[in-house]
Amino acid sequence: MNKATISAFIAGLIFSVGLLLSGMANPEKVLGFLDLFGAWDPSLALVMGGAIAVGLPAFTIARKRERAVLGGPVHLPGNRKLDRRLLLGSLVFGIGWGLAGFCPGPGIVATGALEPGGLVFVLAMLAGMFVFRLLNSRTS
Repeated sequence: MNKATISAFIAGLIFSVGLLLSGMANPEKVLGFLDLFGAWDPSLALVMGGAIAVGLPAFTIARKRERAVLGGPVHLPGNRKLDRRLLLGSLVFGIGWGLAGFCPGPGIVATGALEPGGLVFVLAMLAGMFVFRLLNSRTS
């Protein structure tokens, strides 16, 4: 196994444990955070703030580099325009998150923890990805 694979595994493991410890893999906790006009639970705002505090400096440094720490090329998104596809995708993502209480990372963690709701979410997510590729290949 190479260094990149090992570091990706370790990063994924740390991310998964963080999602479990923070409650992000618990749909009731997430739905409580999204319930702004009911029993709002603001605790996940601290989790998101912590993620931004860690990610912002890392992306600022990465943007200035041509090579990653392990030697591979740095691939960062280059498209900065707001278009119909981005807005529609964000809307669908938000609706799915609000209905299920999962987004992709926590959904995969919940599936790994044998949570039935996580499995249903991940299967629906994969179906959505398949439909997107099918529709996208027809328009390209």
